[in-house]
Amino acid sequence: MQWTKQSEQTVYANRWFTVSLADVGLPDGRHLDHFLIRLRPVAAATVVNEAGEVLLLWRHRFITDSWGWELAAGVVEEGEDIAAAAARELEEETGWRPGPLRHLMSVEPSNGLTDARHHIYWSDRGEYVGHPVDDFESDRRAWVPLERVPDLVARGEVPAAGMAAALLLLHHLRLR
Repeated sequence: MQWTKQSEQTVYANRWFTVSLADVGLPDGRHLDHFLIRLRPVAAATVVNEAGEVLLLWRHRFITDSWGWELAAGVVEEGEDIAAAAARELEEETGWRPGPLRHLMSVEPSNGLTDARHHIYWSDRGEYVGHPVDDFESDRRAWVPLERVPDLVARGEVPAAGMAAALLLLHHLRLR
């Protein structure tokens, strides 16, 4: 059963996102109005060190008024390579420059409302290059044992679904 977009008009736009209203055709011939949010791609990255620890950020999200562990992440700039954006975000937010990045996964965190795609990368080595430029993004940065990830996710300490999935996959790949 496939829905088809008949038309779409912009309701609001800024440099971060666009809100549109689409006329959607349903398989039975009916139409409905559907709002959607268009976003630039997001790139995220982390490092897993030789001790089996993953580099994470502990931060507060004011929108949901929640604290949790996250990967360094941000929007991909126009024309920027996604892996390069992931490396840039990791360095800006943690002070660590990753070694060669490996694509871990890409996810659509809320594909019933938005076209956002999050691309997540990791490296098995990194180099500390100094205090993070964007230190305001998190309360602290920490090396967390990868073996603790399932418990952190189960306790709700990794509230972002895509990041929880990525960390669980890293746990599986590195500790199976």
